[in-house]
Amino acid sequence: MSDAPATNRRKFSRVSFVTQLTLTQGNQQWPCQLIDLSLHGMLIEEPVNWQADKEHPFSALLELSDEASITMQVNWRHSENQHAGFECVDIDIDSISHLRQLVALNLGDAELLERELALLSE
Repeated sequence: MSDAPATNRRKFSRVSFVTQLTLTQGNQQWPCQLIDLSLHGMLIEEPVNWQADKEHPFSALLELSDEASITMQVNWRHSENQHAGFECVDIDIDSISHLRQLVALNLGDAELLERELALLSE
């Protein structure tokens, strides 16, 4: 993987959602600022002193409330201007339900959401 900018070949709509997120890899944990997310991944501000192994997967935890959170396994895809993009490679059913609701509320387009959900199964 290179640090080159990603071209805009998006199949999934990004939702701006600025909040705290925790990235974990092995015994290391980094609090991060989430910038946006989609059904397929997320963009974060790189944490200070980030010394992660970009070749190995991460776990991302986004606490929505005391009762709801989104947990996904992600792989690093690119870095640019102190931002890092990650691709979701695994997500549990409860987390995808919360993510779907969050994206639906922000997109405001049920047809677009259904198209993007169909793309996940390809």
